[in-house]
Amino acid sequence: MSVPQVVIVGRPNVGKSSLLNWLAGVRIAIVDDKPGVTRDRVTHLMCHDDRFFELVDTGGMGFADMDNLTRHIEDQINLAIDSASVILFAVDTREGMLPLDQDVARRLRSIQVPIILIANKADDEKIDSQADEFYRLGTGKPLRVSTKQNRNRAVLLNMITAKLPPPLQEEAEEGTTEPELKVAIVGRRNVGKSTFINTLVSAPRMIVSEVPGTTRDSVDVRFELDGKTFTAIDTPGIRRTKSRQTDIDFYSTHRAQRSIRRADVVLLFFDATQRISKVDKQLCDYIAQQYKPCVFVVNKWDQLVHSMPTEKWVRYLHDAFGTMRYVPIAFITGQTGKNVKALLNHAQMLFKQSRGRVSTGQLNRMLREAVRQNAPPAAQNRQPKIYYATQVGIQPPTIVLFANDPKLIAKNYQRYLLNKFRDELSFDEVPIKLYLRRRHPADQRDDVSERGEGQPNDESGPEISRRKTAAQTES
Repeated sequence: MSVPQVVIVGRPNVGKSSLLNWLAGVRIAIVDDKPGVTRDRVTHLMCHDDRFFELVDTGGMGFADMDNLTRHIEDQINLAIDSASVILFAVDTREGMLPLDQDVARRLRSIQVPIILIANKADDEKIDSQADEFYRLGTGKPLRVSTKQNRNRAVLLNMITAKLPPPLQEEAEEGTTEPELKVAIVGRRNVGKSTFINTLVSAPRMIVSEVPGTTRDSVDVRFELDGKTFTAIDTPGIRRTKSRQTDIDFYSTHRAQRSIRRADVVLLFFDATQRISKVDKQLCDYIAQQYKPCVFVVNKWDQLVHSMPTEKWVRYLHDAFGTMRYVPIAFITGQTGKNVKALLNHAQMLFKQSRGRVSTGQLNRMLREAVRQNAPPAAQNRQPKIYYATQVGIQPPTIVLFANDPKLIAKNYQRYLLNKFRDELSFDEVPIKLYLRRRHPADQRDDVSERGEGQPNDESGPEISRRKTAAQTES
């Protein structure tokens, strides 16, 4: 499972941003009495009782933004709720229950994740009784907290960790049955997505069931190949923003984005006869933002196979998407089914990569060698020190790097480490989420560059063979 997200929601001005800063122990979100300051989601990685989770701040529900960004704010709130493992529903003890609090409670009634009701701004026990009216919201007993008086912080953190999904180790013990792979097929209009789906449907022994939508909606097609079950998500073709003339186009884009979020692997389709467009780059950016494994699929290759070598298209894609050179490239003809089976097999391999785990010992041996070969450069007249790393989640593989000061680790050095992780570990073709954290003062583990073979975090782990960093499916 990926790192669980704990999402703070509520009406404006109940202190959601103050809650995030208070729980995180550092000032991250902007705090202001003016409503509507928080618009985008603000995320911070937390660790309590050896459990990692992402704490997410959201904008105020029901707020009419003066800059006409209400729809954007609501989209961000909905995205956060969709991905939440635990929801912190914040209310204001001093102001009491308002109609907007009841509106938020109604929106949360259909949510199937644990909800903790937080009666914030309970700065004095004398006003504790004022929080009793929040029982009427139907979201459980309110926990009275105060960010100013540092009241019940430990209690709240304990409640959060108790309601998180089982940790990575427990999940591995539940069983080894591989879940069904969900593949989203995305791209701009007329790149052959529906033809590709039709090829899957008509292939012998493949189709099992189909859940239809409309031509402007996403369609889930469940099928079987070589004894394995897949779900293909056919998405609407995307237009450029200035070409979206109706609400149907707007919601088609949102449905396509939602399909990307719920997919395990994304197939981004290109038309071999057309140049890469702005829409392609926007889709690629969104896939990268969601940390989804992806295959660049060059469709209609039969129309160019004699006039352009695959290497030229590979260079073209690498030039257009320089930060995603790790993404494999497939050349297919959807209408005839050429290379389609190989493409699905590769998607299955990416799915396994995204769910892979490496031991802390193996990760730190690799990290120590990477630092030995290329130490992080000095910054602000200080020398960065990297102490150790650990994997805390899958889908995407999530690695936390502990250092003396995360701000000293430059972006280009982070990219160097990510490339090393891909080269040496089993994540060579999938995105990796990297977090940097300051080492706790009580943690006395040495800098990896100084640690000997017998030091902690050097326990033996299984060897994982190195794979090539690019895969091209062609005849």
